[in-house]
Amino acid sequence: MRPIRLPEPPGGLSAVPEIFEGGLYGAIRRVVVIGNGFAGAENQSIGLVRALGLSGRQSLYRVTRPRGGINEWLHWLPVSLHKKLEYLMWRICGERRFEVIVKGKKVMPLSVETSGLSDVLEADAKHIAKMARETFEKDGPLLVVASGRDTISISSSIKCLAPDNVFVVQIQHPRSHLNRFDMVITPFHDYYPLTPHAQKQIPRFLRRWITPREPPGKNVILTVGALHQADSAALRNAASAWYDELAPLPKPLLVVNVGGPTRNCPYGKDLAMNLAGMLQNVLWSCGSVRISFSRRTPEKVSKILVREFSTNPKVFIWDGEGPNPHMGHLAWADAFVITADSVSMLSEACSTGKPVYVIGAELCTWKFADFQKSLQERGVVRPFTGKEDISESWSYPPLNDTTEAANHVNLALAEHGWSIRTY
Repeated sequence: MRPIRLPEPPGGLSAVPEIFEGGLYGAIRRVVVIGNGFAGAENQSIGLVRALGLSGRQSLYRVTRPRGGINEWLHWLPVSLHKKLEYLMWRICGERRFEVIVKGKKVMPLSVETSGLSDVLEADAKHIAKMARETFEKDGPLLVVASGRDTISISSSIKCLAPDNVFVVQIQHPRSHLNRFDMVITPFHDYYPLTPHAQKQIPRFLRRWITPREPPGKNVILTVGALHQADSAALRNAASAWYDELAPLPKPLLVVNVGGPTRNCPYGKDLAMNLAGMLQNVLWSCGSVRISFSRRTPEKVSKILVREFSTNPKVFIWDGEGPNPHMGHLAWADAFVITADSVSMLSEACSTGKPVYVIGAELCTWKFADFQKSLQERGVVRPFTGKEDISESWSYPPLNDTTEAANHVNLALAEHGWSIRTY
């Protein structure tokens, strides 16, 4: 089984000095990333790997889940059970496509779409654990970094099968049995359910089912936002790569990132219309504006902004064709306007130290409202009102979650007598 080899970005220098290394078998020179095929989760793992200085030494394995048709209603199932159910359906129905009626509406055929990762080998806990054990004396310990709910069973199984040969970091809260991992890295707002304010919102008979149910333990590292790859080296590279296109633009450059509604941050046409009106109000203070949509952006939202600004010479709207300008935007923007639904986009922008304005925060509920509150209390974001003068800059101590998490990993490794060697 051959894993994917990830591209090599510039590495960091956050490894523990050699003087603290734990001997011949204590140097970590390689890392396995367990992904789920979603950029939001995998970027967190790869960002941590970059911060640890192990870029180019990572191998990516993926946990894939059946997608398309009725599978979209089965994501609450554990991956293994979901796959068995999908296989059973395939055995019963064969390869022919058929349609399913849900609530009177026709949906996609059951197997009309695969995960899009048919050429990617599946993460196999037994294989990875065996590799860690058999290569330990030659190559030292194996660092395993995973992110996302679907990766939990794989990463925890690797730890169970090779406890003396691996150090397992799980990013995002695994909800229960945190002692299955050497380290868990998760945002503060994942512990919102334990706050008095949250407890008042939960009926007493449901409280035992809401996770997490206990405060973070010693192996839990709390962050403000999400980990990411937008470190200083990556932004310098992006600034160079996008120089010809973005450097000549009139200043200040306002970048608008539009995500998509979620269960806890719902919005639709009303927010899009408000955003369009507010942007019109601040356009006088902008040299140029660039608008980007995510894969989650509903067409009804993007159409309103396209209709409003497609003919404005100050405004460029990325249509999804060609290279994604996201990293270039982070590097060259003078200010950002970001919809409140995306923890990742906000975390990246707030790591630049540039002004970040948020629209839709008042629509967020539960722990996502707590996340928005924490950003505002730290002074890293401000509500977008349409009354701003974008040429007036303001600053704050940038979020540094990824580097700080990497430092905690190094300290925990040192307690094991292990350390990362980047040469």
